[in-house]
Amino acid sequence: MSEIIHLDEIDRRIVRALQRDASPSHAALAETVGASAASVWRRVRALERAGVIGAMVRLADPALLGRSVNVMCQVRMNRQTTDARAEFEQFISAREEIVECYAMSGEWDYLLRIAVRDVADYDRFIRQGVLAHPSVANAASNFALRQVKYTTEIPV
Repeated sequence: MSEIIHLDEIDRRIVRALQRDASPSHAALAETVGASAASVWRRVRALERAGVIGAMVRLADPALLGRSVNVMCQVRMNRQTTDARAEFEQFISAREEIVECYAMSGEWDYLLRIAVRDVADYDRFIRQGVLAHPSVANAASNFALRQVKYTTEIPV
């Protein structure tokens, strides 16, 4: 497990602000968090080096890109070997439809969030992809009816 990084109040303000919008200049960010631009620049670099903040990305609208159907898919493996898990996780990494994957405790081994065009697209994907993988015993799918909450912000 990673060591928890202890942040002071200015660092916390920086992280909160950058999670909402990573596009402002250091000067604008400095004004927002109440510090000098030079101090903010140094702090942002230190937070990056420590791994607290990562890549700057732009979030895309799935509906406008034709991927408005979200499916939560639970997967049970038929083999629990290190090699079987590594092969499955490699398969997962190569599939663009799978936008999130979690190794789970409990009854199911993995939880996937899959973004597809429609039910037929998902049917093809699950039958020809996930269920066709030699390490997969079975899967259960739940279709999201609507998104109630979505955030990429971690509380700080």
